[in-house]
Amino acid sequence: MSFLLEAKGISRAFGGVQALNDCSLNVEKGSIAGLIGPNGSGKTTLFNVITGYVRPDQGTVNFAGEDVTNARPDEIFSKGVGRTFQLTRIFARMSVLENMLVATQRDESWLKGLTRSMSSASEVDAAMDMLEFVGIAKLAQLQAGSLSYGQRKLLELAYVLIANPDVILLDEPAGGVNLTLINEIASKIRLLNKEQKKTFLIVEHNMEFVMNLCDSVTVMNQGHTLMSGTPAEVRADKRVLDAYLGGGEEEEN
Repeated sequence: MSFLLEAKGISRAFGGVQALNDCSLNVEKGSIAGLIGPNGSGKTTLFNVITGYVRPDQGTVNFAGEDVTNARPDEIFSKGVGRTFQLTRIFARMSVLENMLVATQRDESWLKGLTRSMSSASEVDAAMDMLEFVGIAKLAQLQAGSLSYGQRKLLELAYVLIANPDVILLDEPAGGVNLTLINEIASKIRLLNKEQKKTFLIVEHNMEFVMNLCDSVTVMNQGHTLMSGTPAEVRADKRVLDAYLGGGEEEEN
């Protein structure tokens, strides 16, 4: 089987700490895949390797059949790999709409998109449509830094979606938000997957969110890939229970 996104044999150390050790991950096109594991398992580090923010010591990352292991984050983004972050990254002093207009320039450098003085009417319409889709169109003229944490999550999701990536990596989309918003985010992901065949890879600590949403789940523990399978297979695997009960060493994710 060919996969849209593949990470093979990824290892990465930071000083004397082995954050990743021969990790592998496959994401099938058109699927919703989950990536879970206790604190310290290396999930965010693997996300950072896949998206070019961290270079692996060993292993390869392939997207749509192309080796992107050593590509820069902006290059990987321009190829069609979008991501959100555990802590939202937005332009706080710009308006919500201005944030969205920066994101419409996937085929330009992000800096050119940031400094370009004029956006076309079609870009503005597309940005407003996406804000409407995630439910925050009425906030378009507000300064992004004034948004609540949940609203920032929705803005970052819209920011990624407007660039029309082929695969969307979401880092803790349900983290720190209320149940109503969690359900809203899950609904948007399902809709995009069903109607637009968007592919997702989701890191999340909320097990109910992952198990109810994902087609497949990869479990990490202490820098290793522990197993991959359906949500039912993951729930039934004793190794997964042991990993969560045993915990892991703290890390940046």
